Amino acid sequence: MREYLTQAKKLAEKIIKYDDILIVSHIDADGITSAAIASSALDSIGKNHKVIFLKQLDPGTLDEIKKNNSQLYWFTDLGSGMVHEMHGMNVIITDHHSPSDLIPVVPKEKRKTLTDLFEEISKDDILQLNPHLFGKDGGIDISGAGVTYLVARELNSKNVNLSPLAIVGAVGDLQDIAFLKLAGTNRYILKEAEEFGLLKVEIDARFFGRETRPVYKMLEYVSDPILPNITGDERGAIEFLKNLSIPLKDGENWRRWVDLTKDEKRKILSSLVKNIITSGYGSMMAERMIGEVYTLIKEEEGTYLRDAKEFATLLNACGRYGDAITGFRVAKGDRDVEYRKAVGLLQKHRKIILDGIDYLKDIGINKMQHLQYFNAGSNIPDTVIGTIASIILSSGIADPSLPIIGFADNEYGTIKVSGRAPRSLIEKGLDLSRAIREAAIAVGGNGGGHNVAAGGSIPRGREIEFVEILDTIIKRQLGSVV
Repeated sequence: MREYLTQAKKLAEKIIKYDDILIVSHIDADGITSAAIASSALDSIGKNHKVIFLKQLDPGTLDEIKKNNSQLYWFTDLGSGMVHEMHGMNVIITDHHSPSDLIPVVPKEKRKTLTDLFEEISKDDILQLNPHLFGKDGGIDISGAGVTYLVARELNSKNVNLSPLAIVGAVGDLQDIAFLKLAGTNRYILKEAEEFGLLKVEIDARFFGRETRPVYKMLEYVSDPILPNITGDERGAIEFLKNLSIPLKDGENWRRWVDLTKDEKRKILSSLVKNIITSGYGSMMAERMIGEVYTLIKEEEGTYLRDAKEFATLLNACGRYGDAITGFRVAKGDRDVEYRKAVGLLQKHRKIILDGIDYLKDIGINKMQHLQYFNAGSNIPDTVIGTIASIILSSGIADPSLPIIGFADNEYGTIKVSGRAPRSLIEKGLDLSRAIREAAIAVGGNGGGHNVAAGGSIPRGREIEFVEILDTIIKRQLGSVV
């Protein structure tokens, strides 16, 4: 932890020197919470700043960013993978994605000799706080929001009030999936949030919608794990509860999970475990129902902001549909107009996700020796292709033992690539970030991310070539163990 805090202090000391700062962040929940933490931290010390959100960072978008002529650029939840393209920029980066190992790109006129090249590189003024630089796994140890929070703490001790946002960012990045709880440096932030009375940690059902959905609806939409005869079946979910004599309503109001008694919860979970095991899914699948859940106790009960998973999903919905700034304003405290707007986007998000899953059920998944893939074209928005890939990998629609790659058309005339991998393959040596980056570069694109979840963009028409190269790379990484 000391190494994190030492580096965070260096970034904070650099920030204090400047009064014109541009925050650049990603559009997902981790990116939005990262930007909100950075912006709130700068507010706390009276620094002028602007915020922009990006779907992806590439050489073209970097060139546009440079036109702002800001004194300092603060990249949050992105940037490390493109640091080789940032020559000449005054930059700090709080990111958790795999850093680039490429040589910095230096203008031709400034690299006439090897000596010139190294002199130019030595001038680069870039500071990073990234878990990978300390030998940590950025997909588990800490999120973009988490490393941004550590810098915020160094700027002003009062910024501990931003710790719940760091937890929302981590949950939004699915960092609680591997161990059914947050791990690593996330625990340090979690402890601070608890000690300051900002967040409550409980062992409970890990289902989405504990605060906001009727119990039967919550069960109907559970995909991790699959609930036999309940997932995707509204009537089945209702009958399941009726058979257990669990009242669906209190008067005229639908009962939510948080409204149930401990005995009712225990009865439901025991029955679900039995159903999963007798249906042949195994005890490990049943165990995935229970884990840590995180409640933001300062938020109003029954809202999408009370449960960390629901808060993250709300922010994801904003970013995925081109309105990250609305999520940003909610994360910074708006509970009126912007919050209502965000809820509307969440409702849209749900429908598009369900439609996307139905579409993939119709077209099927293409299987290769070491991976599986689908090409959604323009039928699924590129902004949700990764979310859908995650769902179908855990829901039984796709083979849970193989990485899955999704393709979708994007607005730039290229193809968005999103990949997800089972944790079991990571333990055997798979690094999806490196694999996708290598395959993308081979076909004229770019990519990166985490070992378990990564993405990028490639030229249109190169999809088959890409998956063939990627299949070979994955085979090499795994040493042909699959």
